[in-house]
Amino acid sequence: MQNGKTKMTLGVNIDHIAVLREARKINDPDPLMALAICAQAGADQITIHLREDRRHIHDEDARRIIASSPLPVNLECAIDPLIIEIVCALHPHRATLVPEKREEVTTEGGLDVSGHYESILNTINTLKAHEIEVSLFIDPTRSAVELASKLGAQWVELHTGSYANLYAMRHSCLPHSHHAIESLCLSRAQLDERLESAYGDVVEAANYARSLGLKVAAGHGLNYQNVTKIVNITTIEELNIGQSIIARSIFTGLAHAVQDMKNLCQR
Repeated sequence: MQNGKTKMTLGVNIDHIAVLREARKINDPDPLMALAICAQAGADQITIHLREDRRHIHDEDARRIIASSPLPVNLECAIDPLIIEIVCALHPHRATLVPEKREEVTTEGGLDVSGHYESILNTINTLKAHEIEVSLFIDPTRSAVELASKLGAQWVELHTGSYANLYAMRHSCLPHSHHAIESLCLSRAQLDERLESAYGDVVEAANYARSLGLKVAAGHGLNYQNVTKIVNITTIEELNIGQSIIARSIFTGLAHAVQDMKNLCQR
């Protein structure tokens, strides 16, 4: 910590490399090849999500990545006991517990911590028994943060989807955005108000989490345009970003894409 500020670290989620591979159901591109590039470009962590339907990262991907990564690996996963058994065997540096729906394109919100309290508690205890650090992916609310602390998680990762979606509605000109219809019903002043409120929720949740002794990460929907305000929240010490980095890498190469994001994470 310097001048009252914590260091901001960057976890690069490489799931979308596997998404591209799965589009053709072949072995190219191999997510494993991203590890050294990300490390050399300044990433601090590799993040992957082993989904129940294995739509992108497979078990063998996770095994090879965890065994070979020069950086700590943050493995996102559901609280399904079969998945947790695999996670314990793979032994990543950290497991981030996330909600999953088979029909969703990407994770739509934070864990229902109160609704699955006992299941989450049992999962946390299992992971801790295997010396795996635990983070809960939660909505930025005071109640979710408080429950995460009571459950004994070491980290929370705040879901920034509402902030990112509202930022896109306010600042993007893309006519085919799935938020376009809603945004047409709101004035710029209304969008500004909602955006500021969503940002305030993240600030308040991060500050409260730190006051309870939790380490704080954030992620979902963050990109090169909207990330700066999140970086300015000094109680957040880690960002996990994937889709926007992999998307930029198509045009600039992965090393430049990671470096560009890492530069934005300086404070």
